Amino acid sequence: MDKIIMKTPIVEMDGDEMTRILWKMIKDELLLPFIELKTEYYDLGLKHRNETDDKVTRDSAEATAKYGVAVKCATITPNAARMSEYNLKEMWKSPNGTIRAMLNGTVFRSPIIVKGIEPYVKNWKKPITIARHAYGDIYLNSEMRIEGPGKAELVFTAPDGTKTSQLIHEFDENGGVVQGVHNCTGSIEAFARCCFNYALDRRQDLWFGAKDTISKKYDHHFKDIFNGIYEKEYKDKFEAAGIEFFYTLIDDIVARIMRSEGGMIWACKNYDGDVMSDMVSSAFGSLAMMTSVLVSPSGVYEYEAAHGTVQRHYYQYLEGKETSTNSVATIFAWTGALKKRGELDGIPELSDFASKLEKATIDTIESGKMTKDLSLITTLDSPTVLNSLDFIKAIRETLEAGL
Repeated sequence: MDKIIMKTPIVEMDGDEMTRILWKMIKDELLLPFIELKTEYYDLGLKHRNETDDKVTRDSAEATAKYGVAVKCATITPNAARMSEYNLKEMWKSPNGTIRAMLNGTVFRSPIIVKGIEPYVKNWKKPITIARHAYGDIYLNSEMRIEGPGKAELVFTAPDGTKTSQLIHEFDENGGVVQGVHNCTGSIEAFARCCFNYALDRRQDLWFGAKDTISKKYDHHFKDIFNGIYEKEYKDKFEAAGIEFFYTLIDDIVARIMRSEGGMIWACKNYDGDVMSDMVSSAFGSLAMMTSVLVSPSGVYEYEAAHGTVQRHYYQYLEGKETSTNSVATIFAWTGALKKRGELDGIPELSDFASKLEKATIDTIESGKMTKDLSLITTLDSPTVLNSLDFIKAIRETLEAGL
């Protein structure tokens, strides 16, 4: 086949450790032989972020807003150990957090379903997509250790100096801890619209749950915003598409999810989404089989794998040892970006190629060829365990046979 020609670049954000190695393998074996790949490249590896005082992360987010589609490799969010390992100037923030904040986006994570990798929840037949609000709550909290007796109060000061206060707790001599969290109406509205738009795009029901019976102002504000926007802007569109928006308490949502067949989008507040996305990915088999896309209200898309940089395998790779690292979610990050770029630019052959690459990846696993992590949980008999590069090459063979 002739190479597919692209019109508009995809913003390419390179990353760290073993996923950076896989990134190059995927491009060399699965993309460059078939596409005249057009990207605007940003190196988000921790070393380069440190050299640029993290300006490269902000630049990549601005480029994503400009071009509309990005694909991102997994990156390191440094801790104290990384400060020493990489001789960092400071403990740089999470690149994902920076990009999410700049794009005002919502994260959608969905498992990749493959025969032979069976969900631990036996009645789950379809993917469950987690829509995680990516702003506020404990991730932007203020907290304090209380060492003795005294009152903790919540205080709001208006521009004219007027103060409104509310008692949180009166501590005894044993003290305790106190935490303040917040969210913004504009961010919640953006979250709601992203969820409604994504549900329409995917033609899937949207479920949302919070604890408004206990949190009568904070969580209730989420509920009111979702319901208000739905009634004013999306009800007719949902009915025309034959899909449903459903709100209930989050504990009821959890019970319903566990009894369902899947197939819905589950909107979660920030912390809930953090926890539930890991639960769903593990229950479907593997975090390495979980896609992730950041969607902004303005229609900007940034695709990545849901997992981290696979540090342990990277150290083995540096020692010259063979690794068998699962590249599926990273491949699907690329295919997601290519499909969206093809859709936006009117290049159906680009979107079609990306779909064929996804099918080739799934078909390769279902034929019994897989990485070690999948071989440990598959129900297929006598799987063939391949190393990192050979697995990608096996996918290429399957892809070429189907082109």
